[in-house]
Amino acid sequence: MKLFDSHAHIGLINEDPIEQLIIVQEAKQAHVEGILSICNNLRDFFQIHENLRTASHVYHAVGVSPSEVTNPGKDWETLIEEGTGLERVVAVGEIGLDYYRKFGNKDSQIELFIRQLELADKLDFPVVIHNRDAGRDVLDILKDRLPPRGGVLHCYSEDWSYAQEALEIELYISFAGNVTYRNARNLHDTAKNMPLDRMLIESESPFMVPSAYRGKRNRPSYLPETARFIAELREIPLEELTEQLYQNTCRLFNIG
Repeated sequence: MKLFDSHAHIGLINEDPIEQLIIVQEAKQAHVEGILSICNNLRDFFQIHENLRTASHVYHAVGVSPSEVTNPGKDWETLIEEGTGLERVVAVGEIGLDYYRKFGNKDSQIELFIRQLELADKLDFPVVIHNRDAGRDVLDILKDRLPPRGGVLHCYSEDWSYAQEALEIELYISFAGNVTYRNARNLHDTAKNMPLDRMLIESESPFMVPSAYRGKRNRPSYLPETARFIAELREIPLEELTEQLYQNTCRLFNIG
């Protein structure tokens, strides 16, 4: 079994650079052979990239999340361009919309989202999409502006009907630990029915811990639990699932 964690906030699990290296090595021992490191702001991105420069199985996304809409930073577009030139940077993200927390206002979030989609198009990078309580706007924007390299709806939380629309525009869909929750029937339905070659898996650590680890802060090393749940849900061998998920991640992010 080998897994690729397509979304992990390593810097939010632990701020210490040595502990961050321990976390990603611990994940490798748990068969998580690849990790996509995600940061919400550019300051953290450059710091985490430096901290994990020796961890060759860790890749990176660079972008400004909707949580930072009121203060994306000076010259943030230039910094994203610089970031995409660094080693093992494979995506622009996470970017998107979050109406639950009400960061800034809708118009400012939409503007930030669109500008980064245009930047990803210019730089020829895929995108990692955040959507919380903004599903209709996210999908409407992506239908017109998804970069040619595509993207992934991370930590999927919508229903199967929404997924079908997303799949029509060549998006991937990534499932986190919340798919293992007993009452997450909309996620169960989607994970069971969607095409396997468009599915990714993620820890979303330190959040969305799988049900078997409830009460703990999530870590990439817990990802096998989510994979086992999805394999049982789809009634396929775990090895078959994890091999396909790994290939999907590498294909989307042009790795290997």
